[in-house]
Amino acid sequence: MVSFEEARNIILSSVAVVGAERIHLLDAAGRVLAEDMAAPWDMPLWDNSAMDGYAVNSADCGVAPCKLRVSAFLPAGAHAEGVRVEQGCAVRIMTGAPTPGGCDAVVPVEETGNGDLEITLREPVRKGQHIRFRGEDVAYGVAFARAGAIIRPPEVNMLASFGMALAPVYRRPFVAILSTGDELVELGTTPGPGEIVNSNALSLATAVREAGAVPLIVGIARDTRASHMERLQEGLKADVLITSAGVSAGDRDLVRDVLEELGARQLFWKVGIKPGGPTAFALHGTTPVFSLPGNPVSTLITFEEFVRPALLKMQGHRRVLRPLFKVVLREELRKKPGKVQIVRIRLERGDGRWYAASAGNQQTAILRTMVDAEAVAVLPADSTCFAAGDEVDAHFYGNHIDLLEATP
Repeated sequence: MVSFEEARNIILSSVAVVGAERIHLLDAAGRVLAEDMAAPWDMPLWDNSAMDGYAVNSADCGVAPCKLRVSAFLPAGAHAEGVRVEQGCAVRIMTGAPTPGGCDAVVPVEETGNGDLEITLREPVRKGQHIRFRGEDVAYGVAFARAGAIIRPPEVNMLASFGMALAPVYRRPFVAILSTGDELVELGTTPGPGEIVNSNALSLATAVREAGAVPLIVGIARDTRASHMERLQEGLKADVLITSAGVSAGDRDLVRDVLEELGARQLFWKVGIKPGGPTAFALHGTTPVFSLPGNPVSTLITFEEFVRPALLKMQGHRRVLRPLFKVVLREELRKKPGKVQIVRIRLERGDGRWYAASAGNQQTAILRTMVDAEAVAVLPADSTCFAAGDEVDAHFYGNHIDLLEATP
C-alpha cells in the first residue's frame, strides 16, 4: 500500500500533456495556451485620444484660463494626415481618434467652456495627458500571454485585437469510462432484484467534463474474463481509461488481472486513503489507467483526489490541486491511524473563519452525504482524534470553490 501523497506523486510524474491544437477563439475559454503569444504589431498602432475633447499643444495652455480657436474635427476612424494643431488652435477629437500633428495633450470636453468655433480652457494643461501612446499597451514582439496561461475573456480580447482568430491550446484528453459488474443495468432500465443502475458512468463522465476533458462511456464489462478483455481493449484506445469496481480481491474482481494480460504495468494497488483504499493505477504504454472502487462515494472521492489533477496536468494546467484552507471543527472526529481520511463536511462562515460540521453518514454507500457536502476535510494519516475547535485542512469539492472566491 502506498501513501496518499506517494500515490499522487506517482500519478502526476507519470502523465504529460497530450498534444496541442488550434481552435477558434469562441471555443477557447478555459483552455490552456500551448505557446507564448507575441504582439505582431504595436498596440495601440498610433497615438490616439483617450477622451472626447480637444487636441491641443500644451505650450499654448500654460496659463489658465486661455482661449483657443477650433480649427478641425477628428472623429474615431478618421485619418490624421493633413490635420495639425496650429499655434493658438485646438482640434476637436473623439475617443480613439489618432492625434494630429502638433498635439501633445487632450483636454476632455467637460473641462472646457466649449463652443463650435472657440473653447476656453479652465485649468493648465499637462503634456501627454489623455493620450494613449503607440505601443504603450503592448509593443511589437513582446509576449502578452505565456504558455500555460488559462484563456479568459481578457486573453480572448487581446488575441482578437491582434487579429488572431485561432488560439494554440493543449488538447483535451479523451477519457474512456468503463463500469464493471453483472449487477449493473443501463440508465433507463428499471432495476430488478439484485440489480443497480450504472450511475457511476454518468457521474464520472460529468466529473471528467468538469475537469475539461472529453468523456467516452464504453459500456459495462460483465463478470467474465472475455467481457473484461473486450471492454478494456476498447477503453485503452482513449488517452485515459477509468474503470469503476472490480478492483478489490474478490473472485470476480478481474480488472487488474486482465489489464496485466493486455500489457498494462501496475504502478500501485491500494492507497492509504479512506474512502478509496482499493484504488489502482497503471500505465498501458503511456496511457494512464485509473481503476477506482465501485461504491459511488469512493469513486467520486478518488476521482477528485487522483484523476482530476492528472487530467488537468494533461491539459497543460500548472495548478492541478485544489487549494487547501483551514476549517474549525464543530464536533469531534475520530479515525484509525495509517490512512488519510476524507470527510464530507458542510461549512459556515463566522469571525473571519470557516467552521465545519459533518455532512452526515460517512459510509461509502451513502451518496446523499456527498450531495450535501460543500467541501471535504483532509485528516492526516498519523492522527486519530480531532477535538471540536481543532483546525484541519480542507478543500472545496466541485463548483463549491466559488464560496471561497467570494469570501472577503
